[in-house]
Amino acid sequence: MKTSSIVLTATLLLPGLVGAEEIKVLSTQATQEAYLELVAQFEKASGHKVTTIFTGTVNVQKRLADGEPYDMIIMAAPAIDDQIKLGKVVAGSRVDFAQSGTGLAVRKGAAKPDISSPDALKRTLLAAKSIGYSTGPSGLYMLSVFEKMGIADQVKGKLKQTPSGVFVGTLIANGDAEIGFQQISELVHFAGIDYVGPLPGDLQRMTMFSTGIHANAKQATAARALVKSITAPSAAPSIRKHGLEPASPL
Repeated sequence: MKTSSIVLTATLLLPGLVGAEEIKVLSTQATQEAYLELVAQFEKASGHKVTTIFTGTVNVQKRLADGEPYDMIIMAAPAIDDQIKLGKVVAGSRVDFAQSGTGLAVRKGAAKPDISSPDALKRTLLAAKSIGYSTGPSGLYMLSVFEKMGIADQVKGKLKQTPSGVFVGTLIANGDAEIGFQQISELVHFAGIDYVGPLPGDLQRMTMFSTGIHANAKQATAARALVKSITAPSAAPSIRKHGLEPASPL
């Protein structure tokens, strides 16, 4: 067999390795577990390599403002829209990935408080010695929940906010917060804590997490292929397994 024929045969047998690229992704942490599972599938199928940095929303915003180079960004949908306005993400490139509600957790083995209704949650909050919350979308939302419930002043002295990129589960697990709130997907897998449940009734709000292509992406085509893969209907089981819901009901 001629050398050219051997190369052609190898190309046909291993299409994923032809034109393999490294895709650089910057992501917040709410979708991390589901994303990593889906990325492993994408890498195996495509031959591309995906390198991802996970950190908090504030840190993502700082890295983008500092001009760090990436191909794809994952953040809450409003934050992606803000980056489009700032010229850091390509207009029209936002694709919704997955959504998460906000939930509550306690230290592993601790008694689980009643949060089955807004009134029950209110009593739990007033009784808690300390309350953890994040610098991300769930943290900002919880501040509005406290206001809505009319207890913002009463719980203010109990609040403990994590630095950007630090999970609320860390505060709960080490005893710095008796209870804590974060995206459900960030609580269900965290070691040393027990997930109690979601915010009750109309206090719950789903946060959409979306992808966007960086304005200076070097591997935009490969990044778009990654987006298509992790948002395909076939991704739904992996998304749901990790405490999230697909962007569109499937």
